[in-house]
Amino acid sequence: MIETNDLTKKYGELYALERLTLKLDRGDVYGFIGPNGAGKTTTMRILATLLNPSWGEASVCGYSIYTGSKEIRRAIGYMPDFFGVYDDMKVTEYLEFFAAAYRIQGPDRRKKVDEVLDLVDLGYKRDALVTSLSRGMTQRLGLARVLLHEPQVLLLDEPASGLDPRARIEMRKLIKKLRGMNKTIMVSSHILPELADICNKIGIIERGKLIWNGTVDEAIREVRGRAVFVVSVGSHRNEEAAKRIEDYPEVKAVKPDPQGESIEVQLKEGYEDGSFIPERLITAQFRLKSFKEKEVNLENVFMEITKGITN
Repeated sequence: MIETNDLTKKYGELYALERLTLKLDRGDVYGFIGPNGAGKTTTMRILATLLNPSWGEASVCGYSIYTGSKEIRRAIGYMPDFFGVYDDMKVTEYLEFFAAAYRIQGPDRRKKVDEVLDLVDLGYKRDALVTSLSRGMTQRLGLARVLLHEPQVLLLDEPASGLDPRARIEMRKLIKKLRGMNKTIMVSSHILPELADICNKIGIIERGKLIWNGTVDEAIREVRGRAVFVVSVGSHRNEEAAKRIEDYPEVKAVKPDPQGESIEVQLKEGYEDGSFIPERLITAQFRLKSFKEKEVNLENVFMEITKGITN
């Protein structure tokens, strides 16, 4: 559905985007992650045929960005991070205006407006002025607008930007709905835990270069490396337990928590199952308080893979 090859955008000597190569299949939800100025918005504007690249290739739904811009614009819904609204329009008038621009005529226009309002849960605001909407409602209205012509591909640039926690949760649920409709979605965001919840693939971009591209699970495995478990035993015996665990042949390293409340146990390569740890500790008369595999989330992945460099 989306494919790029060596896609590049250069301003003078500055690379806003450098040799971006990626592929999204139908139904993929692709989390595009990177600091401000990394090239996320540049990528989406090029895919939406609103910005010409310096060189490289890109296609959306099989159409080249160079020769098929009209077809691409019919096939996609592009929602920028900030967009203008018309102050003197009601919600339904705003959507009907854009439906007319998509050449949706007659009774079909009102029907389609009602459908997208229901989808984004804004039906109760249909007669409200656009300017009376909260930031979260305005974002949902913007999403309703790009869904009017039933696009197969959605480009969502920071859809949760500036939203309060409740509005972010509502936006996440809405993107999950769209995922269930088999839409292909590229979504950029700085709210990394939420991307992990809705995306099956992620790309991490820094200073115009794609430095990671793959599934969320692959990224987590890449950062974690070997299996790591967190253990805590009672009666302030963590230090004693750590010394015992160090002697286990499956264990590569043991790191006590600075506060003395737990122990991190890293296994050697080839070992994934850490169930032997609590079994042996209990056999050795330690009272186990907790045992779990150490979690690695997208924030850990982002901090480990990126260097914090911006253009």
